[in-house]
Amino acid sequence: MARPVTLFTGQWADLPFEEVAKLASGWGFDGLEIACWGDHLDVARGATDDAYIADRLAILEKYDLKVFTISNHLTGQAVCDDPIDQRHRDMLPDAVWGDGDPEGVRQRAAEAMMNTARTAARLGVKTVVGFTGSAIWKYVAMFPPASEALVEEGWTDFKKRWDPILDVYGELGVRFAAEVHPSELAYDYWTTKKMLEVIDRPELGINWDPSHMVWQDVDPAGFLLDFADKIYHVHAKDSKKNFNGRNGRLSSHLPWADPRRGWDFVSVGHGDVPWESCFRMLNHIGYAGPISVEWEDAGMDRLRGAPEALGFVRSQMWEPPSAAFDAAFSTK
Repeated sequence: MARPVTLFTGQWADLPFEEVAKLASGWGFDGLEIACWGDHLDVARGATDDAYIADRLAILEKYDLKVFTISNHLTGQAVCDDPIDQRHRDMLPDAVWGDGDPEGVRQRAAEAMMNTARTAARLGVKTVVGFTGSAIWKYVAMFPPASEALVEEGWTDFKKRWDPILDVYGELGVRFAAEVHPSELAYDYWTTKKMLEVIDRPELGINWDPSHMVWQDVDPAGFLLDFADKIYHVHAKDSKKNFNGRNGRLSSHLPWADPRRGWDFVSVGHGDVPWESCFRMLNHIGYAGPISVEWEDAGMDRLRGAPEALGFVRSQMWEPPSAAFDAAFSTK
């Protein structure tokens, strides 16, 4: 099943957008998943400025690239997060941060996520990828004890904040693919199921990124099968477990690439994601959208890692047969 392979620009946002487009084109990517930070895509401008949209599209056309998705993880994180603190100040646009009042930040982040849908529609894009944030991630250790009612308040808060955002997506014919990821409301199998029950509407689906599943011992191929109709986008990213009796699953507040971590992100094909099983499952469920390389590896230069990842992903994308192998046994 032929699928486009794109490069997610989030880890390249320190470079000008046109420079990233030139690199991706030279390596042979089919398109970009454009991040809404750095100078890559300004959703406040994109929501209203025809000339700005034309400029982004012209750069893509110059390098023979398509855009299938845009991503606004950093701003989406602030919609539900509690607490809002210095971590958010360090990654949010000034217009979203404002005076830093937490509730004001959340409301401005929600409006920016609506503008992300408006920008997507004006680019001809049907899927936005991002984070939701979470008011209850801080309770993940369940101590001090967090009551069932306290946890449910977080899900109620999620619905209250995201339903109006998704109303805009619905009006524009754009879908939101929430990335299943630690620090979000949906971070594993059962929280994903809960998220889709709390907001049961076609605008909300999943960005499947297996790198966040394997270190939690969640089966990424089984996840695809069970949530097949909600897989709106796919990230090709990998992680490697390093549990040796000393290194813990929560990684001890250690930096990326520290050998004392229990797991780490690595370039695609160098980790524990069972890619062949996953690509066979993507064929089985009929996923026809882009495979987007999200390159993260603190132990490898990205100029090596990105083109290598592209080659690896393409090596996994063979066409399924038109008939079962035992059809050749038939005498009919």
